[in-house]
Amino acid sequence: MLKEKAQIMDAKSMGRAVARISFEILERNKGTEDIGIVGIMSRGVQLAQRIAQKIAEVEGQEIPVGYVDITAYRDDNRQDDAEDRTDIPFPVDRKKLILVDDVMFTGRSARAAIDAIMSRGRPQNIQLAVLVDRGHRELPIRADYIGKNLPTSREETVKVLVQERDGEDKVIILEEE
Repeated sequence: MLKEKAQIMDAKSMGRAVARISFEILERNKGTEDIGIVGIMSRGVQLAQRIAQKIAEVEGQEIPVGYVDITAYRDDNRQDDAEDRTDIPFPVDRKKLILVDDVMFTGRSARAAIDAIMSRGRPQNIQLAVLVDRGHRELPIRADYIGKNLPTSREETVKVLVQERDGEDKVIILEEE
């Protein structure tokens, strides 16, 4: 049984992190041209939508948003018969794709998402945005945009809650009781 050990971010700090990531994306890419945003299911989808919304507020231009289901691309519990619920409603070829996830840990989810995207076309580049980077990488993957670096032990669990799915916005650390 897991219990809450600490709250790391509240709704306001999550909002600030999303805004900062959005501005960094605009700066690095010199605007919105050829950008598409893809959230990793499940909570990366809501974060991707928030980033796209913030960019639209700042730039006055809508950014296409999609989401990717990595279930069939995972190397730790591969499910070849899994239904692919990916929905990327724009061509990925020659796009600057911003891949969005809630928590970066080993890097395996990001690798699976990259594989899923590459099976659909060849983007100009893929940039990774994460709300929380907790370290413990097993693959040579790093995030381009990070809301918060959070050193954790391997025994701890970082949970991101989003209003759209969980009824509130916060980031917590869970530990065994």
